[in-house]
Amino acid sequence: MAMSNAQEPGPRAAGADSSQGASVGQLVSDITSDLSKLVHEEIELAKVEVKQETARAGKAAGLLGGAGYAGHLALLLGSLTAILALNHVMDLAWAALLVTAVWTVAGTALFAGGRKKMRSVQLKPERSIDSLKEDAQWTRHPTT
Repeated sequence: MAMSNAQEPGPRAAGADSSQGASVGQLVSDITSDLSKLVHEEIELAKVEVKQETARAGKAAGLLGGAGYAGHLALLLGSLTAILALNHVMDLAWAALLVTAVWTVAGTALFAGGRKKMRSVQLKPERSIDSLKEDAQWTRHPTT
């Protein structure tokens, strides 16, 4: 009796495939555990991706907000320029016109930068989607 136990090492002790000696219940439990871990990791990856893209969107929105503020100042200074131009004081009016032109250029530059950054923002977590597609393909064909 002792001889038969010594001759039959368990699959884990011999380094063989652990699925040979495991019960169906244990295999299902292992698969469920691995799948659960995989899903949790994929969710964490998606969270990280969304957080990164949200930060980029926030920066782009800040630039667009700056463009809006600069546009408001350009309108305000443009109105002041028109009033001063009608006030018969040419030197002061030209100065106000120059300031208005500077604010217009600043607003245009901020808007262009914000629009460019906003176009590069992708809120869809591409890496997570690709990884989930790979996982789905692997579960369909685990040996390939």
